[in-house]
Amino acid sequence: MSSNLPISSPYRSTPDAPVTPTERDRLSARLNAAYADGALEEDDYRARLDQLFAASKLGELVPVVEGLPPLPTYESPAFVQNPAGEPGELAASRPGGGFSVLLLAIIAGVVVLVAILFLFMVM
Repeated sequence: MSSNLPISSPYRSTPDAPVTPTERDRLSARLNAAYADGALEEDDYRARLDQLFAASKLGELVPVVEGLPPLPTYESPAFVQNPAGEPGELAASRPGGGFSVLLLAIIAGVVVLVAILFLFMVM
């Protein structure tokens, strides 16, 4: 049987492993979400549910998971999310840090002082 699933998929890499209740619940939720989003027709949805609950080994679930929308592999980092508005809107600017300006001035002063001392030592 040919499959579009990657070989690392548990359904292909361990086809003889038993289907756990957790796996059955997870796939049931994926099927429900795909059906609710319109990715599955009613007949296909019902057929996949029947296969899911009849399966005893992971390899029997290949037809159930093939063609389902992929699972998200990441979450949006917190700094990307904009709690203040819609996507694309600019967020309010952050207040300037007085400490960083002071630190930059101190570092610049030290660099200038070292350069002056170096010039006096060379002469």
